[in-house]
Amino acid sequence: MTSNREIHLASRPIGWPTDDNFRLVETEVPTPGPGQIVVRNQYMSVDPYMRGRMNDVKSYVAPFALDAPLDGAAIGEVVASEAANIAVGTTVLHGLGWREYAVLDATAARPVDPNVAPASAYLSVLGMTGLTAYAGLLEVAAMKPGETVFVSAAAGAVGSLVGQIAKLKGAGRVVGSAGSPAKVERLRALGFDAAFDYHDGPVRDSLRAAAPDGVDVYFDNVGGDHLEAAISVMNLHGRAAICGMIAQYNATEPPAAPRNLALVIGKRLTLRGFLVNDHNDVRSAFVSDVAGWLREGTLSYDETIVDGIENAPSAFLGVLRGDNLGKMLVRV
Repeated sequence: MTSNREIHLASRPIGWPTDDNFRLVETEVPTPGPGQIVVRNQYMSVDPYMRGRMNDVKSYVAPFALDAPLDGAAIGEVVASEAANIAVGTTVLHGLGWREYAVLDATAARPVDPNVAPASAYLSVLGMTGLTAYAGLLEVAAMKPGETVFVSAAAGAVGSLVGQIAKLKGAGRVVGSAGSPAKVERLRALGFDAAFDYHDGPVRDSLRAAAPDGVDVYFDNVGGDHLEAAISVMNLHGRAAICGMIAQYNATEPPAAPRNLALVIGKRLTLRGFLVNDHNDVRSAFVSDVAGWLREGTLSYDETIVDGIENAPSAFLGVLRGDNLGKMLVRV
């Protein structure tokens, strides 16, 4: 335990990131100070929101620093501890991914039980991903039984859970969009009532065919033409939970859509952006529901796993391209 590898941000991307924006750096394994622990990371998460942090602009979270390791959710084993409440050998969830070994205050780590679920699940269905799906659908969009729900990027980490949770909570019809025939088939296997490949034609036309009676709730992971299409077919008093807008994360020009925002007035729609950290008050209900569904086998989750810290940049770029089925993780 002498060598540590980290991924640093070498330069700020303009448009789509490339491998040149990242640098693999070898350092020494850190030593813990009082109240600190050292974690050997086992899995780390790469997520679309990280693209925004690569820009030097003010946002809800600080940008990544140049020539320093990136960060993000990770899970691993404590290999050294100067904290009385966390012993060596404990599995913990924390926020210092993009490196093989992380040193952090014990108060910034959350112990989890790898015997209850695989370690990777705490970064997906039982972690921030799952809570985002649960809170966004049930709290932000306030879905009611019998309603029609549309989910964009529905084969991704969050979207695939949103659709299943909607069915488990009594949605009348659940529709998803995805980027390939294989992903469309996966959505049908997960219980979506209808799914379409957004490459097959205008999203609005595909959505109208899939939801002929309109949409009550839209869970937005894409923005752009998907948001425009949802607005066009949403019923009176429809609600949209705006989770992400991956369609414009790498854009260098203003988005062409949505062009129909005036419909929000007559339809009395609610478009509400949200961050998962604002909804920790529903965490206990989330854990209770999801743990029960997993035990019953009524909720499934997919993971796409890339091996090696050196391949973290390519895994991240894969998320932006939509290469992943379910949650994209790096096995460190």
